[in-house]
Amino acid sequence: MKTYCKISGWICLLMLLLTTIRLEAQEQADNELTIDARLNTRGEYRQGGFNPDSTDNDKYTHFIKGQYIMNINYKRSWLELNFTPKMAGVWGDEVGTVNISEAWALMKHKIGFFAKIGRQNLSYDDERILGYDDWTMTAPTHDVIKLGYEGKRHKLHVILAYNQNSANQDIGGTNYYNGMQPYKNMQTGWYHYDTPKNVLGISLLFMNVGMQSVNKYYSDETYYQQMYGGYIKAQPGMFTFEAAYYYQDGKEEHGSDLDAYMCSVKLQAKFNEKYSVYAGYDNLSGDDAFTVPDGHHIGLAYHPVLKGFSPIFGSHHTFYGAMDFFYLDSYVSNYSPGLQNVFIGTSITPVEKLNLNAAYHFFATATKLDGYDKSLGHDIELVASYSFVKYVTLSAGYTFMYGTKTMQALQHVGDNRRLHWAWVMLNINPTIFKK
Repeated sequence: MKTYCKISGWICLLMLLLTTIRLEAQEQADNELTIDARLNTRGEYRQGGFNPDSTDNDKYTHFIKGQYIMNINYKRSWLELNFTPKMAGVWGDEVGTVNISEAWALMKHKIGFFAKIGRQNLSYDDERILGYDDWTMTAPTHDVIKLGYEGKRHKLHVILAYNQNSANQDIGGTNYYNGMQPYKNMQTGWYHYDTPKNVLGISLLFMNVGMQSVNKYYSDETYYQQMYGGYIKAQPGMFTFEAAYYYQDGKEEHGSDLDAYMCSVKLQAKFNEKYSVYAGYDNLSGDDAFTVPDGHHIGLAYHPVLKGFSPIFGSHHTFYGAMDFFYLDSYVSNYSPGLQNVFIGTSITPVEKLNLNAAYHFFATATKLDGYDKSLGHDIELVASYSFVKYVTLSAGYTFMYGTKTMQALQHVGDNRRLHWAWVMLNINPTIFKK
């Protein structure tokens, strides 16, 4: 009954918003239809990454991944519709995915109120908590109702989601969900304020996420976890300062209590249009009493409260190293030793259309391990990209990581602990039609 009351409340909110939209008696003649295409092809040659399952990691693997997207967008005075089919997968693998990445309708009022309904990506602030994470080529989108207001200084979004496997699932006596989204339902509120000239921006975020019990054979219970915190971005002159803090509590999908946090700071100095440097630090909390016995198997003490922070919807590739060892895959039994990430980098544009990036990361666990140091290793990343024309970009990258014995034990990186990864990517995204 509570579920139906929630759905009824959401519908009432939507109807209230729609009554504020002033529909013109005669439809505006100016309509806009745009069709964009995107072909993203990336070849990789790597040793390590993505939390491999075997310690036999001295051999390289190489493959080509592709992502092909068609974006159809329609606009008129108060209405916008979007439809985006997508295919993604490894070349030669028949298991590649074909789906509707986005399909939504946006209705807005001239004073700033709006409603956006359907399948859509959620990208907020620096995308650490809610992000598109397009690098994986299987970037998540969400079936949600988004209601809100956007003015010159203030923005307020309310996001509501409720996921089910089939229309008559409740009738069958079960309410268990195991579909496309990692959650059963979600309620999110986001508020943002910009000072004049956008020198300072402040965001506040609250999320209540209902995660289905992992033990579907005995329980269809939904466990709720909450996340709240904020993000700040200041741009005084040539400097850009970013900082964030988020706290996580409630219960995770195993039914255990949560008490976790993350914090981050980043400072960037942009000397001119061609040269900038940056540095920062991330700290994501981890579980206490994390033991690692011999044989590369993680041993775990009993945890009455889980303290490992989980940025479940964030763009992990952007923040925690290019090899994606962290937060794409979980540790055993959903426990985590957390992560500390110290990084420094630079971006250079030596000639027009050519951009060069270099970064260094030092990784360490957030909690002390039994018999191992906190240090995980050193990571060096190099990326170059060149835009031939407006819609054709060729980029390439190389990453070298030297892992410690702790990294070897936790992530199965191989006995030599020297990991290499190189890639080349072609991105073509022309506008095919606009009328």
